[in-house]
Amino acid sequence: MRRTSRIIRARRSSGTPTATATPRTRRAGRAGAAVVAGVLAVSLTACGGDDDGGGGKDKTGGSADETASTVTLPQLDGQSLEVAAVWTGTEQANFKKVLAEFEKRTGAKVTFVPAQDPIINFLGSKIAGGAPPDVALLPQPGAVKQAVEKGWAKPLGAEAQAELKKNYSQGWQDIGSVDGKPYGVYYKAANKSLIWYNAQVFENAGASEPKTWKDLLTTAQTVYDSGVTPFSVGGADGWTLTDWFENVYLSQAGPEKYDQLAAHEIKWTDPSVKDALTTLAEIWGKADYLAGGPDGALQTEFPASVTQTFTGGDQPKAGMVYEGDFVQVNIGETEAKVGTDAKVFPFPAVGDSPPVVSGGDAAVILEDSKAAQALATFLASPDAAAIQAKLGGYLSPNKNVPNSAYPNEVQQKTAQALVDAGDDFRFDMSDQAPQAFGGTPGKGEWKALQDFLKNPKDIAGTQRQLEADASAAYGN
Repeated sequence: MRRTSRIIRARRSSGTPTATATPRTRRAGRAGAAVVAGVLAVSLTACGGDDDGGGGKDKTGGSADETASTVTLPQLDGQSLEVAAVWTGTEQANFKKVLAEFEKRTGAKVTFVPAQDPIINFLGSKIAGGAPPDVALLPQPGAVKQAVEKGWAKPLGAEAQAELKKNYSQGWQDIGSVDGKPYGVYYKAANKSLIWYNAQVFENAGASEPKTWKDLLTTAQTVYDSGVTPFSVGGADGWTLTDWFENVYLSQAGPEKYDQLAAHEIKWTDPSVKDALTTLAEIWGKADYLAGGPDGALQTEFPASVTQTFTGGDQPKAGMVYEGDFVQVNIGETEAKVGTDAKVFPFPAVGDSPPVVSGGDAAVILEDSKAAQALATFLASPDAAAIQAKLGGYLSPNKNVPNSAYPNEVQQKTAQALVDAGDDFRFDMSDQAPQAFGGTPGKGEWKALQDFLKNPKDIAGTQRQLEADASAAYGN
């Protein structure tokens, strides 16, 4: 599970997003970001519905409860597939329902293989042992590129490419390609610029939804004064901390600097990084603002950071939790209802405009076969995405998924904003980095920001460590 994007065209060189964009594209990107942020600001602050909602007619006139069939798949009786992904819990269970539909339509047998982070290392051990999965869901563009460079990934066939061209904007097709050749189907996307809150806590405290970082600090103090710790942080998972940083940095430093830092064209010792860490420390540096303090946050995994915000009645362990739209999956494990008990607002503006950061998971074929190609084709269709969309906690960049397939207004509006962005989007920064820096537990950016959460006064030391690790990973 991870990370979906600031509104700017992702340009590519050697198959990975780069930091360069023309001035015209940058201006268009800012305008696009303002539109999407506006949509989110209007729609997310008072969303109705719950995880059981979202029925009715879709935009094609069909029922949202119907299982569509828009793609032709071969009969694969007697054939078997293994599919690997890092997804766990409800997210894994929901994806297995998609695989079950593929089995029903084709006669193939599909086994889900739980993978560990970093998935490239997990796949390497499987390949070395002669037992690679047939398909893997890779959560970073850098991982897709690595799989291609290592000779593991196989190009998508004509049927899968046809589904991509029909259902995805060119930008999403490009992000799954290496040297112009398509390898990845971006099956899952995420809006990672959201803060979720316990509505009862806010009501009891008299707190309001903030628009700016300054407002967020005021809201946090109001919640604290009411007797509830403001924030739950899943610091045991370093990727949540990179997402915090990226939202602050993108809004404060701006898209051009974001691109430069993502490509390591500027150093992590740059003053803009110092400014972002200083801003983060306004929350991370207040032990009483974090559930369990810094030590407790560093022992809290992402799922628990969500559930502890929405359990305990009007005295939960925290009033707010930051992360993407997929938080709804974990809220679903509590008694809280999205849109009533659990509400959401866009990540507040630190600079001139609020950030919109995105991520996604791409299906890549490792063992080429008729069955593997058929699964990639299915995952590129709206049929597969609509199944998981109805289950909640999921967004697809597939533009032909009926908006009514999403179970509540929160996801319907977020999904529409993602599709409306078209080719203009920016991917999660750490997901663009070499995995050794941006995607490995206990190393690189994940570890440096965990250390910073523990000691947010050491801004200079954190910058030096980030730059040393980045230089080693990028090779410059």
